[in-house]
Amino acid sequence: MPWEIHHRKGVWLPQVGWWLDAQARAERAFVSHAHSDHIARHKEVLCTAVTARLLHARLPGRRAETVLPFGRRHALEFGLHATLYPAGHIFGSSQILLEHEDHGSLLYTGDFKLRTGYSTETCATPNADVLIMETTFGLPRYVFPPQEEIVDGMIQFCHRALADCCTPVFFCYSLGKSQEVLRALASAKLPVMLHSETLRLTRICEQHGLEFPTYREFDADEVAGHIVICPPFANGLIDRIPSPRTASVTGWALDSGATYRLRTDAAFPLSDHAGFDDLLTFVERVRPKRIFTLHGFAREFAQTLRERGWDALAIGQGNQLEFRMSG
Repeated sequence: MPWEIHHRKGVWLPQVGWWLDAQARAERAFVSHAHSDHIARHKEVLCTAVTARLLHARLPGRRAETVLPFGRRHALEFGLHATLYPAGHIFGSSQILLEHEDHGSLLYTGDFKLRTGYSTETCATPNADVLIMETTFGLPRYVFPPQEEIVDGMIQFCHRALADCCTPVFFCYSLGKSQEVLRALASAKLPVMLHSETLRLTRICEQHGLEFPTYREFDADEVAGHIVICPPFANGLIDRIPSPRTASVTGWALDSGATYRLRTDAAFPLSDHAGFDDLLTFVERVRPKRIFTLHGFAREFAQTLRERGWDALAIGQGNQLEFRMSG
């Protein structure tokens, strides 16, 4: 019997009764990580312990939880088994491998990256019959430079700003990218201040075993000589810094005119998503019989995969798909 896949504000698998990263309240949902576009007030969730803790921090409330460590096969209802694997996106983020006697195996990546992160677990590539994969950067132009090269540029940016009596400010999402940047800049040995929400989530990650260099909460009266890490839209904080020199940290920094579009002095392509080359490598390692692409340049990347001999289709426009696998 084929897997039946629906997509509407998340992936819905009606035969087994589970949503994958549903953005609206669901009875049962796998939550790959706690970014706001992947969570909602579900009745029951399946996730890692770190994601469960961050989910409570961002969406307080009561819910049933199945919390799994990486690599442990867990029996669910309807003859379904689930195993979580590291996704390498943010700390605690996971992929889910679903196995069913009638439907075969299905791997859903959520957001992921293959590159070794500064604050994330190493992404796994388990084999599966069906792969549903995130393809945010699914065009050939999105191949990221070596991370060490990017971080060296960020450190040089800090030193130049401080030498000019300016305060280097990195715009990063409070969960995930901020912790990545904080750890990446450790070798600079410069004092760091964090936006209050960034600080709150960083402390939660710290409580779950992630170690960080010294940091403190943002204080406008003592900001001179510090690096500041804050969310992209923390305008109130920026207005309190006498001479800020700003930088966005995002994979979209590879686009021409990124600093103009982002309205910052610099932009660094330290991404928490897989680049085009790693998307291809991921498929080659998983070796699925069929692939569904999701988010970003899903249609273009599916076409690339078909040209390379893979059975691939883009989803994400509210369509319903049903298929049978041969062999």
